[in-house]
Amino acid sequence: MIVLEWLFLTIAPCDAAEPWQLGSQDAATPMMQGIIDLHHDIFFFLILIFVFVSWILVRALWHFHYKKNPIPQRIVHGTTIEILWTIFPSIILMFIAIPSFALLYSMDEVVVDPAITIKAIGHQWYWTYEYSDYNSSDEESLTFDSYTIPEDDPELGQSRLLEVDNRVVVPEKTHLRIIVTPADVPHSWAVPSLGVKCDAVPGRLNQTSISVQREGVYYGQCSEICGTNHAFTLSIVVEAVSRKDYGSRVSNQLSPQTGEA
Repeated sequence: MIVLEWLFLTIAPCDAAEPWQLGSQDAATPMMQGIIDLHHDIFFFLILIFVFVSWILVRALWHFHYKKNPIPQRIVHGTTIEILWTIFPSIILMFIAIPSFALLYSMDEVVVDPAITIKAIGHQWYWTYEYSDYNSSDEESLTFDSYTIPEDDPELGQSRLLEVDNRVVVPEKTHLRIIVTPADVPHSWAVPSLGVKCDAVPGRLNQTSISVQREGVYYGQCSEICGTNHAFTLSIVVEAVSRKDYGSRVSNQLSPQTGEA
């Protein structure tokens, strides 16, 4: 039983920060997977450069030691080596730039016809979510506030300062458009596993697109220093469910508007 539990915990997706964690959380969107792949590619070049520079440094210390070579040769100019150390970094930067440009353009690309549009409004100290597609003339709407559960009042299994009272429920494998704006000061809607970080600027409507590829619960926080309680509030929890389960939840949560915005 212990072995099976260890295996399950080993292969279970990491969708929230863990103690002593190294590296990124597991990707739940193609965008986050692209970010992780780009990081690994750049890290490969970083290791090559580190090994090469370390070898040059050790070789210089060894061959130019005052006991081994008391009168070192003076080299004041070398055309070949200057050409090489100019060309090779340029080639490395090209190998890094090409995939990074493609990733940047894909991150800025917004789905023309998204299946669902969710508006996230940042407040001090909570988020308001509005599913704009369900606002109809018969006074039905799906709007709710999401407050961070205080650190002295979590239930068993809930993460400290990450869990909220109302999660953002979305269907898996569906193109979503997230519109972000604040009601007071600048905020930032960020969920690491989804590869999303969209700033909420007063007077502006910023938007981003996501497509969650698997069911799960994804945690995030406001990544903008928006006040004294920034570290203890404005948590974000996105729960991805199957399309059938999503339809039933939406039907249960639709309620008549009370007239308050």
